[in-house]
Amino acid sequence: MGKSLQWHCVAASVDELPWQDNSLCEITVAGRTICLVRNGQTVRACAAKCPHAGGRIAQGFCSAAGHLVCPLHRYRFDPATGRNVSGEGYHLRTYPVELREEGVFVGLEEAGLFGWFR
Repeated sequence: MGKSLQWHCVAASVDELPWQDNSLCEITVAGRTICLVRNGQTVRACAAKCPHAGGRIAQGFCSAAGHLVCPLHRYRFDPATGRNVSGEGYHLRTYPVELREEGVFVGLEEAGLFGWFR
């Protein structure tokens, strides 16, 4: 059985998000803090904290290869898959993003028992 997603509009457009100079930003959606990553008009979403030691991903940077780099220990992650590409074996949770006419939407799994009934 697939997990049901609930889509949340996080901004009217990509340019309205609170991007930092490093093309990253941290936002709260439905009570969850997530990190958004911008590469041109492509936006990806992932967990706000590194799974290794809890470094804030938005305080890191994107490498020349397009990988997210944690500010604490420089672990690198593929923003599309969350796969750790520097070899430590960690996985960064990712969330789907859709750019629609109505805005930028992030898909979050429905939490709790009632999500199973939909």
